[in-house]
Amino acid sequence: MTSPSHLPDAEALYSELLAGVKKLVAAPPQGTLLAGITSGGAWLAERLQRDLGLPGDAGVISSSMHRDDFAQRGLATSAQTVLPFDVNGAHVLLVDDVLYTGRTLRAVINELFDYGRPASVRLAVLVDRGGRELPIEATVCAARVTLADDQLLELARDDAGRLSFVLESKKA
Repeated sequence: MTSPSHLPDAEALYSELLAGVKKLVAAPPQGTLLAGITSGGAWLAERLQRDLGLPGDAGVISSSMHRDDFAQRGLATSAQTVLPFDVNGAHVLLVDDVLYTGRTLRAVINELFDYGRPASVRLAVLVDRGGRELPIEATVCAARVTLADDQLLELARDDAGRLSFVLESKKA
């Protein structure tokens, strides 16, 4: 198990993610477009877009409208989808901070298809914590960690843009 004192170094993992995504966007098909999943994935996609020197802005995509637990969670007002590119025929790389059950990704893929039909959809994540409930796998993954089912691993960003992880207990 990963304890709070042994949380992964998010900045070091970002370097791994950057290297993996750089290889991915350089390989065919060319013209991969980035879309980060709110909020941690959006931070990562924005930074990857800048660090890779990709033109334009990375997209931001929300899972809130397609979640299977929408009735319990409701709509997050800060998490709205903004895709500054045409999805139809695009090669889209979804970026997220932590991959766990796969349910957020399922909702995000539904949201993406509301905007059009991409040629391909791939996934890059900072951390895969296992525990999949759906058959979803990342093409690029900086690290794998093991946590107890009652723990949440969340990406945080300070005012200077520096990334870190926060470990919390799930609310009952």
